[in-house]
Amino acid sequence: MLRRMVLAVAVSVGMSAPLKAADDLVTTYELENGMQVVVVEDHRAPVVMHMVWYKAGSADEQPGVSGIAHFLEHLMFKGTDTMESGEFSSTVAANGGRDNAFTSYDVTAYHQRVASDRLELMMRMESDRMVNLRIGEEEILTEREVIIEERNQRVENNPGALFREQLTAAQYLNHRYGIPVIGWRHEMEALDMDDALSFYETYYAPNNAILIVAGDVEPEDVKALADQYYGVIPANPDLPPRLRPSEPPQSSARRMVFYDARVAQPYVTRSYLAPERNSGDQRKAAALTLLAELLGGGQTSVLSQKLQFETKQSVYAGSWYRGTSLDATTFNLIMVPAPGIGMQEAEDAMDAAVAEFMAEGVDAAHLDRLKMQLRASQVYERDSVESVANRYGRGLTSGLTIADIQEWPEILQSITSEDIMAAAEEVFDLRTSVTGWLMTEEQEVSQ
Repeated sequence: MLRRMVLAVAVSVGMSAPLKAADDLVTTYELENGMQVVVVEDHRAPVVMHMVWYKAGSADEQPGVSGIAHFLEHLMFKGTDTMESGEFSSTVAANGGRDNAFTSYDVTAYHQRVASDRLELMMRMESDRMVNLRIGEEEILTEREVIIEERNQRVENNPGALFREQLTAAQYLNHRYGIPVIGWRHEMEALDMDDALSFYETYYAPNNAILIVAGDVEPEDVKALADQYYGVIPANPDLPPRLRPSEPPQSSARRMVFYDARVAQPYVTRSYLAPERNSGDQRKAAALTLLAELLGGGQTSVLSQKLQFETKQSVYAGSWYRGTSLDATTFNLIMVPAPGIGMQEAEDAMDAAVAEFMAEGVDAAHLDRLKMQLRASQVYERDSVESVANRYGRGLTSGLTIADIQEWPEILQSITSEDIMAAAEEVFDLRTSVTGWLMTEEQEVSQ
């Protein structure tokens, strides 16, 4: 206890003092090559989550090569100077662990969950493929077919996915959030070796990466291993600034109807451009987080109570907001009409329910229950080293600080009804909205 009290107030150079909030014990430092290292201690089980987050996602791609960030993620599981193709994952499995990776608009991350005594092996392999990836033309051709087939399964064969892709493209007039993470198919088909290596050599460098280690580890041990394996990799002195096309002022509501004969259940949805969580100023994002829960976070939410149970016009209604992004995000509403309810009637009912909420304001008892549920979920989340590592990784790669991440639970608890209504007034601006109907042509005729 004395050690933690002393460290909590210490100020040092090099390895910084652990920051403790919500019972997270976090130590952070930076390697000489610019790589940030974050250690979150949890000694309750002998497991560790090892993650490397690259601050480069699909929104950082150059025009014409959409999908290259995701394509490279696949190629990273091929060979290196010291490992055969596929050996990385097979080694993790042979040591009782599991590994995977993901690409989003803002990041590409690689992770392994293993026993604590296997951490050094993970660092050795992950640092190897940070700098020593070796791919040939045959692997390019084979893996390109894999990602095209992935698009076929997840997007082309899913009318809802095609619909959401078009909605997002309509929401962002200039920003690359309007381009799908997996890529446009016609550009994916042309991705080649030069495209992959250019992205790899530009962004896969220690000074563009964050190492997150969460679990049964000691910060001093992690630092020694990180210095040994990642610290020897040179920084990229030519790492470009993270400049993206900015979104122009949006001043006109957009609408679309997406027809697909495979649609079994039509629905209406609307997205509004919304602010992201920003370092040092998270209250608006917190208010929008609570607004989404109040409006559409479950069967006790405003939309569900009104549209499903009171008027019985919907079989599902909801809302969501994900503020952890580098640039402006969206606030979303959805309504799935009940049988016999037309699309225009459904949209009008959804709008009426929101308008009623705006007129009546926040129910204080409902807000108190939501805050209690959020606090409970945040406590339970700490039982998973994966969830903890993801929380810090997503926050740090979107521009937040460790202090921001740790203050978030208390900021949520401090939000008032007035904060929520002010955020709603700002976001519910039809001039920044996209409204979409997903349906078949036969469903339109039958209305």
